[in-house]
Amino acid sequence: MPRRARPSAAPRRGARHGRHGRLGRSEVVRPPLAPLEGRIDRFDLTVGTAVEFLRGTWPELEDVRFEIGAMPAFESGDDVPRWYLDRQNRRIVLFRLPIERLLPPGHDDGAHRRMAIESAVFRAAAEYVGKEPWDLGYEH
Repeated sequence: MPRRARPSAAPRRGARHGRHGRLGRSEVVRPPLAPLEGRIDRFDLTVGTAVEFLRGTWPELEDVRFEIGAMPAFESGDDVPRWYLDRQNRRIVLFRLPIERLLPPGHDDGAHRRMAIESAVFRAAAEYVGKEPWDLGYEH
């Protein structure tokens, strides 16, 4: 004998098994992801932004290659160098660890770290072109 259809054919909720036996299970929720941006990424972004500004304002820097190194591999006396200039090969190497880690006490936060990075880029570029850092801006 054929079965009669239910008068209200509402879809069944909470069925125990679906086609592959997984219907009643909860959705997979991933744990929160770590920030896509780490300290090294922020350093690279800050250097890149400052370099693009300088290249747009000073034609002498258009062909200069800016590189990022972790630490200098040479001795330079009492101070730890923040950058290295190689005029023969037209490049400036910025050393990430001394720039980020040798901040004055009480100035180790994101804003001061960014200012230290930008300052190092401007000062290295100014030394490379033979100008003062405050001269590296738009000419009016």
